[in-house]
Amino acid sequence: MGIVQARMGSTRLPGKVLRDLGGRSVLSWVVSAVRESAALDDLVVATTTESADDAVVAECLRLGVPWHRGPVDDVLTRFMRVLDERPGDAVMRFTADCPLLDPAVIREAALVYRAVPGLDYLSTSLARTLPRGLDVEIASLPALRRADREATGYHRTHVTSYVYSEPGDGRLLGLAYQPAAPDLRVTLDTEDDWRLISRLVAEFGDATVPTRVLIDWLRARPEVRGLNAHVEQKALQEA
Repeated sequence: MGIVQARMGSTRLPGKVLRDLGGRSVLSWVVSAVRESAALDDLVVATTTESADDAVVAECLRLGVPWHRGPVDDVLTRFMRVLDERPGDAVMRFTADCPLLDPAVIREAALVYRAVPGLDYLSTSLARTLPRGLDVEIASLPALRRADREATGYHRTHVTSYVYSEPGDGRLLGLAYQPAAPDLRVTLDTEDDWRLISRLVAEFGDATVPTRVLIDWLRARPEVRGLNAHVEQKALQEA
C-alpha cells in the first residue's frame, strides 16, 4: 500500500501541499502520479489532527482518496495507525511536497520489491542518483513495527530513517538510475523550489514528465536549474 504524509504546517513554506500548481493542488499531483503507476492496491493520506489540516481532509474528499489523522510530529505513529486500519505487508512512503514523481519509477520500485523476497527496505536514495523529489521508498511491515518499538526523536518524524540507519540484520536494497542527477532538486520546500517547479509545469503542462526527459530539460537550461541550486536540504535532525 501507499501512504502520503501531508500537512499544512511547514517551517519554510507553510501551506505548500495545497498550493495551486497548474490548476490543481500539489497534493493532487502526488496522488495522480501514484494512481497512474497502477503499482499499489491502496493509497491513504496521513495528515494531522491540527485544525489547519481540515483543508487537507477536504482535498482528500475532493480527490476521492482515504485519509487518516494523527500526531503532528510523530509521523511514524500516523503510519502505524493507518496499517492498523488497513493491513498491508509493506508501505511505499510518499511526501506531499513532491509533485513531479515519475509513475514509471514508482512502478519499477514496486516490481523490484515484489521480485526480491525478504526485503526490509528498498529505496532510490540509499545511494542517490535521482533528482531530489523523485525518490521512492518501500519498507516492510516487520521493519516498520521494529522501528515503532525502538525509534525515538527525529526517527519518528521521518518514519523510515530508523529502518535504514539502524538496519540490524535487515535486508536493504538500493536502486540506481542513469544519468545520475543527484544535484538536481524538484522537491517543494522553499519559494525558489516553487519557481523551478512552476517553470517545469509551464513547459510540460498538466502531465507527468519521465525522469530522463526532466533531467535532460534541466541540464539544457542552467538558468532554470539554478533557481534553487543554492537551497540546502534540512538535515534529518532538523526536520
